[in-house]
Amino acid sequence: MPIATPEVYAEMLDRAKANEFAYPAINVTSSETLNAALRGFAEAESDGIIQVSTGGAEFASGTKVKDMVTGAVALAEFAHVVAAKYPVNIALHTDHCPKDKLEGYVRPLIAISQERVDKGGNPLFQSHMWDGSAVPLEENLQIASELLDLSAKAKLVLEIEVGVVGGEEDGVDNEINDKLYTTPEDYLKTVEALGTGEKGRYLLAATFGNVHGVYKPGNVKLRPEILKQGQDVVAEKLGLAAGSKPFDLVFHGGSGSLLEEIHEAVSYGVIKMNIDTDTQYAFTRPIAAHMFSNYDGVLKIDGEVGNKKTYDPRSYLKAAEQAMAARIAQACEHLKSSGRMIAG
Repeated sequence: MPIATPEVYAEMLDRAKANEFAYPAINVTSSETLNAALRGFAEAESDGIIQVSTGGAEFASGTKVKDMVTGAVALAEFAHVVAAKYPVNIALHTDHCPKDKLEGYVRPLIAISQERVDKGGNPLFQSHMWDGSAVPLEENLQIASELLDLSAKAKLVLEIEVGVVGGEEDGVDNEINDKLYTTPEDYLKTVEALGTGEKGRYLLAATFGNVHGVYKPGNVKLRPEILKQGQDVVAEKLGLAAGSKPFDLVFHGGSGSLLEEIHEAVSYGVIKMNIDTDTQYAFTRPIAAHMFSNYDGVLKIDGEVGNKKTYDPRSYLKAAEQAMAARIAQACEHLKSSGRMIAG
């Protein structure tokens, strides 16, 4: 299938919300990890989301170029070509973008999509994230409102974060404290500023104890019920029926979460769950095994010539792709998106 059109992406999100499942959103940094993501979704018969962070985009542009927009565009264009060979729908997204990187990342990418739409085409990406968690809520929502308007015109979905995801990602390090929990007032202010879709569709990364990076269950207390409280307080304000879910929610920092916590979060309206740490490990683990098992082939020891078959990058990157794809297929199973691709 080609990369999802705005209409197909909307259908993907609506299907997840209505049927209480979520899409894994897989961070990629190269053509190889992108291939792994495509393979994983296809093997799970799940549509999905592939995303690029600011650091991932910079890396993808090359260590000499180090330009976020160049890397993001290169990965997106690659995805548009390769994804057409797979039977699933894929949406392209950009991950966490803080205020100091908006001008060098999200705004130029929105402009590129606007140019494509103006010419009668589809946007390059399908959604972008503005991470305003490090600024006061009023400023966060003011910038979000402006970006939502630009995104709607370019047929894009905006993702925002209200609350703080703890831990470190791409050099952004947040403390583990009470800001990890989005308050009812935060939810109300969000809907007052951004509406419920009439100004443009947006995804809300509300926080309920999430932490980026590696941690074991119990290190931070996840409280999925905070998501339900937010949905309920806004539903009541809007006069919606009890149990309504006005927000499309996103789960960040889920590594180490218990399966029952994931399922509870999904039941409260989470339709997208970011996965990066676990897939990084899944990709790297077979490479490490290859190097240890074939050390005398990948290295020219004692004046020998080594073994070209073992130091050919394809020999270990194939294994890395397969392992990362398997982890993504497992994520689809956990999030209940397996077997639910639109094409099926």
